[in-house]
Amino acid sequence: MKFNEIRDWAKNKGILDEGDVKTQYIKLQEECGELAESILKQDKLEMIDAVGDIVVVLTSLSELGGFKIEEAINSAWLEISNRKGKMINNNFVKDIISGTE
Repeated sequence: MKFNEIRDWAKNKGILDEGDVKTQYIKLQEECGELAESILKQDKLEMIDAVGDIVVVLTSLSELGGFKIEEAINSAWLEISNRKGKMINNNFVKDIISGTE
């Protein structure tokens, strides 16, 4: 994984010293807009670039938030790994039983 290299890059660029989670969130929205545009254009190379940029921004945002992106990924995986559900209208919809996931 490149997360440590991304953190080093962000540190060297001043992002981790001078940035904050709010500015990184705004950057994330910008990158998500670029992803949306690439999806609409069906431009796979731009989609790859946009997803990569999103991961870079999320890595910095996580660091600025006081946690590692790896922690967030592990937490999400533990939450979804045994999730039950089904595909409806091209979306996975989780089963909710008695108000629990």
